[in-house]
Amino acid sequence: MESLASPKNTPCVALATKVIGDKWTPFLITSLLDGTLRFGEIQEKVKGLNPRTLSARLDSLEMVGIITKKIYPSVPPKVEYSLTQKGKDLFPVLNSMKKWGEKYL
Repeated sequence: MESLASPKNTPCVALATKVIGDKWTPFLITSLLDGTLRFGEIQEKVKGLNPRTLSARLDSLEMVGIITKKIYPSVPPKVEYSLTQKGKDLFPVLNSMKKWGEKYL
């Protein structure tokens, strides 16, 4: 098995850390594991996150292809968020981190 410390792997680990390293990002990803949610529903699931930060995190996750944002042409506007396959592929990583935390907490 190749070492994670290998120079070849350094950019890969750095990218993963950059994508999921923000304070609220793991919570947002796991909140969308069960399916598509609207902004208010995400806010209910992720307690303590102010709307401005939530909006910024959702935008950044959309930019890197972790979530998709679907806007319906209605009044008031209806916006739904869901995980892409790339986002769903993060679940094992987050689950491993959870298990590690439980073991050493």
